Amino acid sequence: MEANARIYQDIKEILIRREEIANAVKMLGEMITKDYEGKAPVMVCILKGASVFYVDLLREIDLPVTMEFMIASSYGHGTSTSGNVRIIKDLDYDVSGRDVILVEDIVDSGVTLDFLKRMFKERGVNSVRVATLLDKPARRRVKLKADYYCFTVPDAFVVGYGLDYNQIYRNLPDICILKPEIYNK
Repeated sequence: MEANARIYQDIKEILIRREEIANAVKMLGEMITKDYEGKAPVMVCILKGASVFYVDLLREIDLPVTMEFMIASSYGHGTSTSGNVRIIKDLDYDVSGRDVILVEDIVDSGVTLDFLKRMFKERGVNSVRVATLLDKPARRRVKLKADYYCFTVPDAFVVGYGLDYNQIYRNLPDICILKPEIYNK
């Protein structure tokens, strides 16, 4: 998809280009491969936003990984967290005694991931770490640090590469800043 495609009309600025994303995901995959050498981690994709990053990251990890999917949210349909985390779809099997990597699109407030990390520890996992495409520390509401991340982004509304606004823009291949008039309607 070219940057002059119709879907880009709502974009204020391209923040991170697809080539930069691909390089960062490759480096992150190599880092996880090194850190988990001799292990077989469970990679948990937090749907829907992390799905694009998750698939690309998996292809860069040279380990026997197990794929799992989960839907958890503290946002609902708004643009800021409610503070209450809901598990909409849980894992399909028990992960106790396993090394778990939670794969997220963006660490924003940190509320959802903080909740999930505690939940997985209560489930008896061996370890739980967070891998995220984007880290947005300016919006953090809890003390949480991603173990692995590709980019730090400013406090702006970003879409693309899986990230959305009202379920739109996930298919943009770049990380983009959405025009404020789109989400301030």
